[in-house]
Amino acid sequence: MGFPTEDDMELVTATVRLTVPPGSAAVMVKNLYLSCDPYMRSRMTRHKEPSYVPDFVPGEVNLLKTKLGFDDAFNYKKEKDLNAALKRCFPEGIDIYFENVGGAMLDAVLLNMRLHGRVSMCGLISQYNLEQLEGVRNLFCIVTKRIRVEGFMVTEYFGTYSKFEEEMAGYLKEGKITYVEDVAEGIENVPAALIRIFYGRNIGKQLVAVARE
Repeated sequence: MGFPTEDDMELVTATVRLTVPPGSAAVMVKNLYLSCDPYMRSRMTRHKEPSYVPDFVPGEVNLLKTKLGFDDAFNYKKEKDLNAALKRCFPEGIDIYFENVGGAMLDAVLLNMRLHGRVSMCGLISQYNLEQLEGVRNLFCIVTKRIRVEGFMVTEYFGTYSKFEEEMAGYLKEGKITYVEDVAEGIENVPAALIRIFYGRNIGKQLVAVARE
């Protein structure tokens, strides 16, 4: 456990066949970018019990409010009281919360949820590198506020990916979706890029450009 380092990873080169057999209906795909995601940390740990995927053997606030269009935002690293920060940004409480952090943030969010609020749980990045996982103290808020909490796994939605891709492409063309990418150059920088996301050093989706054409 603990935070990963670049020494925990190794770039391995290999020779592969780049021709499609005659008569084959297969297509050849060339990766131009690699995506660095928090879930990769879990795959770097050898699990005694099988996981759902196999193990592997700064103006941030201003950016959110201007380019991405959020009404309000705060830098959790600079806030001494997350509960107070959430009350400042959500004086009437939170209706829907997308959970990908966990720990102290989840605890503070539960205190600020409205009656019959909904929490969609996708990940807990604050817990991935801890030897002793943090507990959540405000779970009783789920009862008193009748909050609905549900987990989501991407593997259950592969069947609807084509529909999502079509709709999302339309939103992007229409300018309804705004995104920010943090791109590192070269496959040799994959370890450093992955580690950055666990320290909050990336601004936007962390990618690695493997090739430009």
